Parts: sequence; structure tokens; C-alpha cells
Amino acid sequence: MNPKNLKRISSRFNFLIMDEVLKNRILVILATLSVVFFFGTLSSCSNAIRQKAARDKEMAARFALEEKTSKYVQEKTALEEKAKAKENQVEELKLSLETVKKDLVQDQLVNQGLKEELQKVTKLKEALEVELRQALIDGKKTKK
Repeated sequence: MNPKNLKRISSRFNFLIMDEVLKNRILVILATLSVVFFFGTLSSCSNAIRQKAARDKEMAARFALEEKTSKYVQEKTALEEKAKAKENQVEELKLSLETVKKDLVQDQLVNQGLKEELQKVTKLKEALEVELRQALIDGKKTKK
């Protein structure tokens, strides 16, 4: 073997070894990147699952609040209708009360007029009784 050949073989062998080392380094780097990306993917999936669960929980809470709001709006409407009905009833009672008051005033006026008439008739009756007694006394005197 010739030293030149030996040097060539040695240099080729060094090149092959360096090529093998470079390939191994690339493989280690690629494996490391694959592991990093794998764990990144797992983390992303886990995060997505948590976010979906949080979103679903928020949607359920919003739906429940919307149902409660709808229920309260219905109750409010029903109570407003009841209040309006009560207000109408109060107005009707006020009108009835006014009518009854007017009737009462008229009845009181009629009663006062009747009392005055009764007093006049009573005075006339007393006057007639006095005249009748006087006439009876005068009639008895004339008969005697």
C-alpha cells in the first residue's frame, strides 16, 4: 500500500465518519424537534379541549340566564297586566263611589225637603188641633 493511497483511504474514511456523525446529529436534531412538536401538539390539543369545555360551560350558563330572563319578562308582563287590571278596577270603584256620593247628596236633599214638609204639616196639624179643640169647646158652649 502506498502512502498516497493510504491517505486517500484515510481521508475517505474520515469523510464517511464525518458524514455518519453529521447524519447522526441531524437525526438527533430531527428526533428532538419531533418530540418537541409532539408535546406541542399534545399541549395544543389539551388546551383546545379545555377551551371547548369552558366555552360549552359559558354557553350553558348563557342559555340558563336567557331562560331566566325570558321567564322574568313573562312574569313582568303578567304582573303589569294584573296591575293594569287593578288600576282599571280602582277607576271603576272611584266612579261608583262618585255616583254613590251624588246619590247620597240627592237623597240627603230629598230627606231635608221631606223633613221641612213634615215640620210644616206638623205645624198645620197642631194648628188644626188647636182650632178643633177651640171649635169643640165653642160647640159645647153653644149647646149648653
